[in-house]
Amino acid sequence: MSPTCVRQAELPHTTRLFSDVLYHPERTVPYYSHPFRDLNAYRAAARSIDLAPERRAALVRGMARFNPGSKALDRLAEAGTVAVVTGQQVGLFGGPAYTIYKALHAARLAQWLTENGIPAVPVFWLATEDHDFAEVNHAWVYGAEHRPSRLEVAAQTAGQPVGEVVLNAPPVDGLRQALAGLPNAGEVADLVAEAYRPGCTMGQAFSRLLDRLLARYDIPHLDPMSPEFRALAAPAMRKAVAAASELTHDVLERNRALAQAGYHAQVHVEPHTSLFFLLEDGKRFTLRRNGGGDYRLGARRLTNEELAAHAESLSPNALLRPVIQDSVLPTVAYIGGPAEIAYLAQSEAIYRVVLGRMPVVVPRAGFTILDAASESSLERYSLSLGSFFHGEERLREQIAARLLPEKLTVALGAAAETVDAAVARLRTDLLAFDPTLAKALDTSNRKIHHQVDKIRRKTAREILRRDLQATREAHSLYNLIYPERHLQERLYSILPFLAEHGLGLIDRIASKIPLDCPDHSLLVA
Repeated sequence: MSPTCVRQAELPHTTRLFSDVLYHPERTVPYYSHPFRDLNAYRAAARSIDLAPERRAALVRGMARFNPGSKALDRLAEAGTVAVVTGQQVGLFGGPAYTIYKALHAARLAQWLTENGIPAVPVFWLATEDHDFAEVNHAWVYGAEHRPSRLEVAAQTAGQPVGEVVLNAPPVDGLRQALAGLPNAGEVADLVAEAYRPGCTMGQAFSRLLDRLLARYDIPHLDPMSPEFRALAAPAMRKAVAAASELTHDVLERNRALAQAGYHAQVHVEPHTSLFFLLEDGKRFTLRRNGGGDYRLGARRLTNEELAAHAESLSPNALLRPVIQDSVLPTVAYIGGPAEIAYLAQSEAIYRVVLGRMPVVVPRAGFTILDAASESSLERYSLSLGSFFHGEERLREQIAARLLPEKLTVALGAAAETVDAAVARLRTDLLAFDPTLAKALDTSNRKIHHQVDKIRRKTAREILRRDLQATREAHSLYNLIYPERHLQERLYSILPFLAEHGLGLIDRIASKIPLDCPDHSLLVA
């Protein structure tokens, strides 16, 4: 499996902020405590951590209930050990493939830090508090022909945190059908069935699946809905409640600074925006700040004092969440995707007030995985990853152009050259006669070339129509590499890749996690 790198700036929807974080970190100094991500940055972040022994012991005890027998937790119990943290919403069947890439990146970075004198372990944060079930109730997979298939689970939630949603009928049978024809489909589906049992919650199933896929990497999970975590998080939550007005002001100022620098604010914030949700009666309720500093929940009024008194029942919003997370964990680095990297630029203003430190923010590794046949097709048709970003029709035209017979290619090229030569001769005479006519000739020349190109494309499409194998290849390639107009890692679950290439693919990906290259990687399994 040999990787080929593609600059992230060449991928669709890459923001200016994310590109600068990757390739021009000197421009992002005002927005991150450790923008350069070198060994000195990790050492500085590690020195800033001061986790009291009793809090460390309580953290490890709380996590041990969900991670029995974890050697990583034994190491985390030791004074001075830091955590490389990543996390993800508890999406059906593990969510997008990049969930696994995040976890493997955290494990690889923790190993590297340990080898360089900073004892570290990976930790995976289960985003069980979120209440937008529509974001996590589905998974995309493919079968033998790389045709995208969407699987979905139904449940009545009504504002319930997604991690606690009970799955009465996980779509495991649908998964088996969707993966049909892939060589390891049965093994993968059996593994998923062990994790996604009827009656389990979304959080439990997600955690079990990651345990089974990543067992050898010993990545302990942390569930923020657990009573142990909520008790440890309460002091920072109370501090955030007390400083809420200041924090909102600072975030608004940060948003203005980002805009003035030509960047975007990932999370929209207004003066009345609350940093907190309220967990009550099994649901997560949105709070709204009043001008006087208190909060409204429907007709209810809640003061700062009331919120502080119920800190263990508060849930942070996207900007406060990482700060609360790192008030509990000895986080030296956080592995995140583009959206997380962006909102952490806003969260830095909260870190300074509530925590007084911030971890190194590390963009996650990204992969596009190909099989050998797909790689061969890319080479045969002279395609790159960028060839897929303009839609399947454009891809088909590019493939068709490679199938044009040499005689036709030469004839079309000669026709264009003949037109150029005739126009050049005529242009010289027209310039002498009337320069405005020469300008009109240039316009006509462009139209002639457009018509020649149109004939070329029509001819290519007809050739592709006659070549059914090439048509199938184009469709299969597009669905594998840029399904539903998304990078595969952002749409597909890791499961179809494991069903196609075997569970050993996890180890092969892990061995290719780059620590010194910010680019996106193409891997041939």
